[in-house]
Parts: sequence; C-alpha cells; structure tokens
Amino acid sequence: MSASTTTFTNLYYKRTAGTPKACYVCSKPTTTVLATISTVDFIYTCPTHLTDTGFASPFVDPEAAKPPALSQEDIGKVIAEWEDRQKRKKEKEEKEKKEKAAKDKDSKDKESKDSKDSKESKDSKDTDDPPPKFPGSLSPKAALSPTHERFTLHRDMFAMRLRDHRKRRQTAQAKDLAPRLPGAPRGTL
Repeated sequence: MSASTTTFTNLYYKRTAGTPKACYVCSKPTTTVLATISTVDFIYTCPTHLTDTGFASPFVDPEAAKPPALSQEDIGKVIAEWEDRQKRKKEKEEKEKKEKAAKDKDSKDKESKDSKDSKESKDSKDTDDPPPKFPGSLSPKAALSPTHERFTLHRDMFAMRLRDHRKRRQTAQAKDLAPRLPGAPRGTL
C-alpha cells in the first residue's frame, strides 16, 4: 500500500486570528498563528515563543539579502553627476583664486570689507545648491511591499508537526478503508 504524502515546507507566516485559541506550547490563549502558505498546517503560538530559537527562528531570504543589481544606465548617471560636481568644484576654486588675486591688488581697507561681503555671498551660494540625488537610493517603487513575518520551525518541532499530520492522515485512511474490509467471522467452529 502506498500512502499519499502531503508534505509541506518548513516556512510559516505569522498571522493574527480573530478568536484566541490555546498556544501549542504553553496552552495560554493567543491570537498569533503560524501558518504555511497554503494553510495545510497552522500553529497557534504566543509571540514570546517566536523569539525562542528552540521553537522557531525568523526566516532570512538569501535573495532579499543581496543588494539590488545596478544597471549600466544607473552607473552612467552616477558617473555623469560626479563629473558635474567635480567641474563645479574646479570652477569655484578658480573663482576663489581670481578673487584672491583681486584682493591682493586692493588696499587693506577695501580687502577687509570685500572679504566680509564675499564670505556672506559664498554662504548664500552654498545654501542655494540642492542636495544631489543618487539613483542608487531607494525610490518608492523600489521599496518592498509589507508582508507577513516569516519563520522556520526548529527541526524537532517541524518533525513533530510532520508526524502529527502523518498520524491524522493514516487514521483518516483507516476510517475510509474500514467499511470495505470484510468482517471477522462470528460463527463457532
């Protein structure tokens, strides 16, 4: 006889139920439920048990942990922005050199007045520049949509859940098969 196996993965999503039921571990009423994606298996558990690594641990997706790949367009934009900033920086330095040369030619009295004015104008110029935007930063469309927290059960807890499901499946099969089996003989020999 081959038994149909309905296995499920060790990936549970944390959800909230409407009515509290007994926790699987401590039997206290709780509304927190860990359920598989297809809800083949679900466990009512207290939120404190989710922090216990002997029961469950948060699932870290290796794909989500990788930084997003940058396209050649994004890299090109960053390079162009950097080059523009370098050009502006060089232009400012050249202007400052020209101003210093002009200040040296002027008298000391005019120099002190001009330096105060130029410092104020430099401060106003610096504040007028908007901060540069980087294409690598997160935009609203690149932000991840909120999902349920994901957990993996400890291997022993998961083995217990699989054993419980197997036992329930076998008892259901036995109940379905029992009426078709012949009865025991009742007569005497």
